Amino acid sequence: MARQGTHTLDRINVAIDGPAGAGKSTVARMVAQELSYIYVDTGAMYRAVTWYMLREGIKPEDHDNVLQTVRNMVIELIPGKDTQSVMINGEDATPHIRTLQVSGMVSQYAKVECIRTRLSQLQREMALAKGVVMDGRDIGTTVLPDAEVKIFMTATVEERALRRYKELKDKEQVSLKQLENDIAQRDFLDQNREISPLRRAEDSVLLDTTSMDILQVVETIVSHCRSYARGERNHL
Repeated sequence: MARQGTHTLDRINVAIDGPAGAGKSTVARMVAQELSYIYVDTGAMYRAVTWYMLREGIKPEDHDNVLQTVRNMVIELIPGKDTQSVMINGEDATPHIRTLQVSGMVSQYAKVECIRTRLSQLQREMALAKGVVMDGRDIGTTVLPDAEVKIFMTATVEERALRRYKELKDKEQVSLKQLENDIAQRDFLDQNREISPLRRAEDSVLLDTTSMDILQVVETIVSHCRSYARGERNHL
C-alpha cells in the first residue's frame, strides 16, 4: 500500500470513533485525503468478515469454526479514488457489505473475541509507520490507544437513521423507523459487549455532528490535527 508524503504536518495517527451511522467512514476518508494519509476503514473489515461468515453458513456462536476460518483468512484493504475495497481471500467483498443483512449481524460477529483479536492485530500493523486515519468503535480505546489525535463523532439516533436512509433508499426497501430501531439496537449491542465495547476515550475530543454537514466536520478535524502538529493542544 503506497503512502503519500505530506508537507503540511509530521505524520501522526488519527483515531475516529463513534456509533453506527455517525458518518465516520466518509469523514475519515476525506480527512485522510486532506492530510495525504492512509485511510483504514475498520468497520468495512468487520462487515466483510460478517458477509463471508454468513455466506459460508458459519454462525457467530460456532466458535471453533469461526476461529479456524478467521485464522486462515487473508484480508486486504485496497485504496481507490472515492472508496476503499475490502478483499477476503482475493475476493472483493465491498459490493456486499452494506446490505441490511450484514448490518443486522455485524455486531454479533464483532463481539467474537478471535475476530476482534485478528482484525485489531492487522489494524495495528497498518498504523505502525504513522500517517493513518482509522475509524471504528474501539480505535482510540483499544486498537490505537496511543494515537496522537482521537475524535469521538456522534449524532442523534434520528439524524444517523436519516443519513443511512438517504444512503439506502434507492438500493433497498427500508423505512426510516426501521433504521432508527436498527441503529438504536446496534448502539445497545456495541456499548454492552464484553470485548472492546463502544465508549469514548478519556483523551478524545467529542464532536456532535447532528447539525453539521460533512465538509464542516472534515474541516474541523483537519484543523485539529494541524493544531496538534504545531504543538497546540486545543479542544474543539
